[in-house]
Amino acid sequence: MTSSVNRRALLSAAPAAAVPAMLATPALAQANPEVRWRLTSSFPKNTDILWGTAEAVARRVGELTDGKFRIQAFSAGEIAPALSALDAVQSGSIECCHTATYYYIGKDPTLAFFTAVPFGLNARQNTAWLRFGGGQQLLDELLREYNAISFPCGDTGAQMGGWFRREIRTVDDVKGLKFRITGLAGQVFAKMGATPSVTPASDIYSSLERGTIDAAEFVGPHDDEKLGFARVAPNYYAPGFWEPGARLHFLANQRAYDALPATYKAAIQVACAEADAEMVAKYDVANPLALRRLVAAGAQLRFWSRPILEAAWRATNEVMNEQADKNERFKKVLESHRKFRDEVYTWHRVSENSFDNFAFTASQTVR
Repeated sequence: MTSSVNRRALLSAAPAAAVPAMLATPALAQANPEVRWRLTSSFPKNTDILWGTAEAVARRVGELTDGKFRIQAFSAGEIAPALSALDAVQSGSIECCHTATYYYIGKDPTLAFFTAVPFGLNARQNTAWLRFGGGQQLLDELLREYNAISFPCGDTGAQMGGWFRREIRTVDDVKGLKFRITGLAGQVFAKMGATPSVTPASDIYSSLERGTIDAAEFVGPHDDEKLGFARVAPNYYAPGFWEPGARLHFLANQRAYDALPATYKAAIQVACAEADAEMVAKYDVANPLALRRLVAAGAQLRFWSRPILEAAWRATNEVMNEQADKNERFKKVLESHRKFRDEVYTWHRVSENSFDNFAFTASQTVR
């Protein structure tokens, strides 16, 4: 009798037990909605590591959300001009972008710090400053004015000093030079007598070929080889003292980001963190090989003279101090950046630089 009653109880309870399970399915779907975003990159498709980072983030976000959150990536100029990516995100016409904040120093020169400034931080040092030295909090505060939120998303590592149609031997050779260069470095070269301009990557080759510009810096051997600069400006200078590392960012429209479920926000953060670590590693593999090919094909590898570097150092400090005098936010970030730079430089000089100098010398002389 007891067994029969229990069977009837279980059977009668089954439909009721099924109700919560049926209700849970729509609730789960509602918590993970289908979301479609568009991303504009500031880089053309033939820069496979730069442009490829945007593609990688979009792909990874899709994987982490079972395809529910899809980001479609567009290269520079397809849905927004290369140097207007932040404007598109700010207005909300595009949900996100992959860009360099120093492209927008016309809005506020403070934005340069978070990509690169002359004689600033290398890739590792910049990562440390952003994550644990207060840098990211300073950027977050600044970007709130542009309705945007940012995530570090790649670093090129130390860059080269650019391609020149003629040799630059002295400080006087800089005067009158029409130089494609970005960020605060343009102001530094202006102080040294050059005429800086910002030209999108897709237009650099033709501008050099026509003589619209005399020189151009972009990234380093891997990208420069793809863009063919050696054919029209054979003198290749080092170092790119204005970009000891160049940090890129994934920027999202703040309102669009706030509307995302927590899991989708986490997916963006994870995808950007992975891309941030991978980019510099890819360049460290690709650049040495590309540099050898460029030199073998006729590129003339040259180095800035000490007088030019010293003049650039003085000009850099003049530019920084002038900006700080008229922009309180710039002054605040400069103080944070300089303090961190001086401390980390001291440490790296004791540890890594002393090791690197010996190891390189030994590899060439000690057998």
